[in-house]
Amino acid sequence: MPAPLWKRHFYELVAAEVSSLTRYYDRLVQWGRTGGDDGDLLNAIDCPDKSLVADGDIPDLSTESDRRTAVLLFGTLNHDYDIEGLLTRLHSRLSRTSRVVIVTFNPYLQWLYRLALWLGLKRGTMPTTFITLNDLRNICRLSGFEIVRIRTVVYSPWRFLGLGSLINFVMPVVPLLRQVALTTIIVIRPVGKLSARRESVSVVIPARNERGNIAAAVSRMPDMDCDVELIFVEGHSTDGTWEEIQRVCAEYAGAMRMQAFQQTGRGKADAVRLGFSRATGDVLTILDADLTMPPELLTRFVDAYRTAKADFINGNRVTYPMEGEAMRFLNRLGNVFFAKALTWMLGVRLGDCLCGTKLVARHDYARMERWRADFGDIDPFGDFELLFPAAVLGIGIIDVPIRYRARTYGSTNINRFRHGLMLLRMTVRAFVGIKAGRIPARAR
Repeated sequence: MPAPLWKRHFYELVAAEVSSLTRYYDRLVQWGRTGGDDGDLLNAIDCPDKSLVADGDIPDLSTESDRRTAVLLFGTLNHDYDIEGLLTRLHSRLSRTSRVVIVTFNPYLQWLYRLALWLGLKRGTMPTTFITLNDLRNICRLSGFEIVRIRTVVYSPWRFLGLGSLINFVMPVVPLLRQVALTTIIVIRPVGKLSARRESVSVVIPARNERGNIAAAVSRMPDMDCDVELIFVEGHSTDGTWEEIQRVCAEYAGAMRMQAFQQTGRGKADAVRLGFSRATGDVLTILDADLTMPPELLTRFVDAYRTAKADFINGNRVTYPMEGEAMRFLNRLGNVFFAKALTWMLGVRLGDCLCGTKLVARHDYARMERWRADFGDIDPFGDFELLFPAAVLGIGIIDVPIRYRARTYGSTNINRFRHGLMLLRMTVRAFVGIKAGRIPARAR
């Protein structure tokens, strides 16, 4: 017997939100299926590889290193009297790249679920456990997890000739009222899962009119206790930067692996994409050639990744006082605005969203490229196109504080007003495409 229209619409809404990350994962496993779950949600979710496992058979994902598997718990926590024990058992079977996607029912709408059961609109048994977000956050800490993404979904399971769709579009961005959603989708990641091997690192250095900084970028490169390659990407310089890169690469040949390329496109994002596409390291990071982010601090980023503090490491220039005129007042004001805006829209805490230095695993960057192809290529700088998918895919982000230094050579390539308007347009796009949950048509 087919499910009623309202229930199918409910599944469509939940599946669309879950699919916003699982379509870029390698595998989805549903575990702990409850009574009344007929498999319609799993069938509606977009993922290359989907499966349902028996309740007592927790899949062993602990050996995965560059694959991402999502474990779906649909209503499972609402029918369990020992959530901490359940998550603890699951934690032992996961790797650092695994994520658990929890679909849980609103604890403040218990009466509504009872009414649905009484009216025969809902099948199965009444959920026994309605857990608040604060309680779940505490249980996650006790069982070795941290929450990396929270989304409220389904305010109206009926379309109502388009009115229900409008409600579902508007409510996620309305303060206070957004908490009355029927379900919440929470993504958690296991903490304390260290990699089995020491990853190699590729450092991409975009450079435009930075001739005076090239030699220092190499000589000041710290020992990261692993294989390191430097990749210079020069972009239409007029001060001899390309010739200096060639000279420095020849001077340090044999001391470390180095590559150098010239852009055919323009902009820092294009330079980073070129460098990342030629990188051979397991982990990719960026060092701006102006050296306002000291190269010596790259070890902080690598160590944060190695110790599994997060899988996406973001530089934060606003924690400490800046040196001299490292950042002009209007630039700093704009940076604070965009950091606050993206923190609200992405649901992750960001102190600085425009620091050029970021670090990500190469296998995750491949997912980000697929995400960008669906969302749209709108970022000429390269910061947002890394931060947006890192948040949406539940990778887990942490800020590394740095002392921002003043330039010793050249001048900034940033136009505060023209580029500020570009960033504002990207922020609006994030509001519509991510915060309001309007998944791009190309991704459906």
